[in-house]
Amino acid sequence: MARMNVAEIKAAVVAEIDRRGDEAVKLAKEILANPEGGFREHKTSRRVAEKFRELGIPFQDGIAITGLKGMLNAESSGPTVGVMGELDSLYVLGHPHADPTTSAAHACGHHAQIGSMVAAGIGLKAAGVLESLSGRVALMAAPAEEYVEIEYRNELRKKGKVEFLGGKPEFIRTGALDDVDIAMMTHTEPPLHGEGKKLAIGATNTGMVAKFVQFQGKAAHAGGHPHLGINALNAANIALMAIHAQRETFRDEDTVRVHPIITRGGASVNSVPADVRMETFVRAKTIDAYLAANRKIDRALRAGAMAVGGSVTITTLPGYIPLNQDRNLQGIYEANAVNLVGSEGVAHMGHRTGSTDMGDVCQIMPAIHPYVIAATGVGHGNDYLVADYELGVKTAGKAMALTVVDLLADGARKAKEVKKSFKAPMTKAEYLAFMRSLVREETFTE
Repeated sequence: MARMNVAEIKAAVVAEIDRRGDEAVKLAKEILANPEGGFREHKTSRRVAEKFRELGIPFQDGIAITGLKGMLNAESSGPTVGVMGELDSLYVLGHPHADPTTSAAHACGHHAQIGSMVAAGIGLKAAGVLESLSGRVALMAAPAEEYVEIEYRNELRKKGKVEFLGGKPEFIRTGALDDVDIAMMTHTEPPLHGEGKKLAIGATNTGMVAKFVQFQGKAAHAGGHPHLGINALNAANIALMAIHAQRETFRDEDTVRVHPIITRGGASVNSVPADVRMETFVRAKTIDAYLAANRKIDRALRAGAMAVGGSVTITTLPGYIPLNQDRNLQGIYEANAVNLVGSEGVAHMGHRTGSTDMGDVCQIMPAIHPYVIAATGVGHGNDYLVADYELGVKTAGKAMALTVVDLLADGARKAKEVKKSFKAPMTKAEYLAFMRSLVREETFTE
């Protein structure tokens, strides 16, 4: 078959997604009905693997426990473009699609992300498309983007099953991204950016470290002789108040966010709590800002334990690096987004105070993280639902696939230009060294 020009390639991609895109929507809805938390996505991973087999896409599985990586045009020379999706769900009580046993629920739309990644793959496998491109496409399903269950994941770390507690950092560490030059993924979003907006670009996000905290006291009869105990729950409460006292010291421009939860409050109501556990993030717009805030949080945690005469063990773990997207790659994506939904349908986003491990990928290669405004409700809430699968899966998949075409057509000229102009904030070795430098476990006793 003769090589097609760019217009012909794009027309073939769009037509194939229009023809077979319902397969990707069906997959997204199957994942919605079987939600699983991070590093637990075994059913989800198996279903994605089945879909890769159905599509004739060779793949590697078991990356970071449950992750997968399919490869299109594997024998081609030229750059490799990664199209990513995320496997995991959250835990949200009362969500209409929550697992009745675990409360796992796709309250952030990751099921649709997997759908749009697969839709992009379907489009790129249209007849004559890959033969007309100069490079490879990696379809990657990453686990554990939602940084939750810190105690559970820290146990995985201690057992050597993972080193980092997020999926994409593990993809970087294990070498799954070593042969990838450029990456992208699309996240679902509720309509927060104006009437009629369908795709959104340009966001930045905070980075963060994570903390698992264990306050230890001394058990005693809570009614009969509490004076013989040391109340670890009181230590935790004092620490929470000390954290609140720090908030006026955080600069507005740093967008610091600290939001602890107590995951274990005591053994029983009639025993002075002797083992109380807490998890928190310390987020901010820059690495320096969240490291500075982290030092203040450590002081507050120590103060709680010291005040009651107990002890505290503070485990600090690397989280995610702030998201800063590649502008050149974003410009290529935006042109395709405008062609699909019109200039009036494209929103330009500012800074956001959540975090994503796509920020880690942006440290070592040009990457983008656009949004598709296909959901309703509040992110991570029990009312968050993907309402428009045509937009959230098919259109999002088209925008990424068409961007891949632009990058790899014409001898991969644009991909090479994007690579050449990208100044990586860190090499892979520097990234791993930085992440490992954050790991710290310290115990403080009066």
